[in-house]
Amino acid sequence: MPCGEDWLSHPLGIVQGFFAQNGVNTDWEKKVIEYFKEKLKENNAPKWVPSLNEVPLHYLKPNSFVKFRCMIQDMFDPEFYMGVYETVNQNTKAHVLHFGKYRDVAECGPQQELDLNSPRNTTLERQTFYCVPVPGESALFLNFPFNAYVNANQARVSPSTSYTPSRHKRSYEDDDDMDLQPNKQKDQHAGARQAGNVGGLQWCGEPKRLETEASTGQQLNSLNFSSPFDLNFPLPGEKGPACLVKVRIIFASVQLMDASALLDPMECTDTAEEQRVHSPPASLVPRIHVILAQKLQHINPLLPACLNKEESKTCKFVSTFMSELSPVRAELLGFLTHALLGDSLAAEYLILHLISTVYTRRDVLPLGKFTVNLSGCPRNSTFTEHLYRIIQHLVPASFRLQMTIENMNHLKFIPHKDYTANRLVSGLLQLPSNTSLVIDETLLEQGQLDTPGVHNVTALSNLITWQKVDYDFSYHQMEFPCNINVLITSEGRSLLPADCQIHLQPQLIPPNMEEYMNSLLSAVLPSVLNKFRIYLTLLRFLEYSISDEITKAVEDDFVEMRKNDPQSITADDLHQLLVVARCLSLSAGQTTLSRERWLRAKQLESLRRMRLQQQKCVNGNEL
Repeated sequence: MPCGEDWLSHPLGIVQGFFAQNGVNTDWEKKVIEYFKEKLKENNAPKWVPSLNEVPLHYLKPNSFVKFRCMIQDMFDPEFYMGVYETVNQNTKAHVLHFGKYRDVAECGPQQELDLNSPRNTTLERQTFYCVPVPGESALFLNFPFNAYVNANQARVSPSTSYTPSRHKRSYEDDDDMDLQPNKQKDQHAGARQAGNVGGLQWCGEPKRLETEASTGQQLNSLNFSSPFDLNFPLPGEKGPACLVKVRIIFASVQLMDASALLDPMECTDTAEEQRVHSPPASLVPRIHVILAQKLQHINPLLPACLNKEESKTCKFVSTFMSELSPVRAELLGFLTHALLGDSLAAEYLILHLISTVYTRRDVLPLGKFTVNLSGCPRNSTFTEHLYRIIQHLVPASFRLQMTIENMNHLKFIPHKDYTANRLVSGLLQLPSNTSLVIDETLLEQGQLDTPGVHNVTALSNLITWQKVDYDFSYHQMEFPCNINVLITSEGRSLLPADCQIHLQPQLIPPNMEEYMNSLLSAVLPSVLNKFRIYLTLLRFLEYSISDEITKAVEDDFVEMRKNDPQSITADDLHQLLVVARCLSLSAGQTTLSRERWLRAKQLESLRRMRLQQQKCVNGNEL
């Protein structure tokens, strides 16, 4: 078995050692997983595992141990592969068993050939996910030690490789399906596999050479998502590799995950179009064979990966931060007040919006969502663009949708099934949970929405109202629940539904908006910005409850308000008031509703309504 330092650069040697010790006994697979789990618990070990999100593919060795933070964009049909296979030496007639897990190709040594009739051959099944980097992920949050990794001997690889083991050569149809481990060489893929049908074997022959040029040239440069090979990113302009991720673990419900795996680049499907989509060049879409996978609760690197675990480190981190929450909230409120041109009430509501989340569902009703319509934004100004830049600095993932007639008519919002290529074509609304979606309605001009445009507006309305996206499978639609924070910036009242409308009242109009916003960002220390980022992520995951005593007080308040003025408050208004009170309590680090926070929520709502009424009187129409 290789020495301990080889687990990053030569993980297959570790796997081979356990397989050789245990043979066909399946215990070897469990031992492999436990080995790597223990290795990752060592001091700073996870930081030294190269990430496909940050390290260009041509810097990584074939068959090395890597990690990939990603969103599952599509799931291909299950494939079959040779979990264990036997080879025969043509000269000595010696029989040798090999493992096929973590490989795409049945690998043979010199003078060896595959014994297809061996009773010891085992066919297994695995799932292939098409995974993309987290859509809208902010580069401002990523502070991984890329340079430390690249400078390490184990990490650096020259632009070409001469590693050429003998292997079984497959037919053209079978060869296209073998690109599944991100940095593995194409010749290192073992096993019989196929996406959809019983897989073809790879026969002995000259291996393909690993392409070492990074695939960044394949980035999408326009909103129509056109490129020589469409990497199927949900958002335009996204960077980073898409990967085919192969797992034997089937997840019940996963959208975001972090995979630690073997890197492998290779290429079997039916139609030509399906073959092109399911088996792109490994230099463009590398293959990963998963050893460990974790469903991500969030993607903020400043917090522990799982906030629900009652580990001492996690508990200590949370309790320490909660003890200094009040000054952080005060600083954040001041920062956002300046970003909103001196409007402290709008800043209060923006904080509540940014920490809101769908915490449960009652039938079809998502509870906890808080879509805000920030009206009164200056038209023909760069204010909304710079406000989005501020939000980008605060949240891990975000996207600004410029709501123009052209974009509404031509962009694809809803993912749809392409039956010719047998894949799910992504849409703008295929986003991970807790993404901040900023819809800029100030850019909307007069014009005609065509049928796709109307469908896109309907999709946005359904997302806001029901927190769901209806994927289009041609013959039917399938609902996928989501949890997206939507902020709408508009001049008047938005055309889209919103839980809350707050009219912006600027206290100052900077002569140069860009210079003002840049100076605002530069004035905030990076350590303070990091506290803001932790604050906005952490508070989403706090448990919240309302005591029986406060519940009774809220009911009495509601009855009293209805008695004084039946038109002043409805059941929907009460629901919104409870959402505001919930977010307000959490923003102060309180996990239960107090009388004080309830009164503060009523005060905020009263001020907001009063402002809207004043603006309505000024303009003579409803905002």
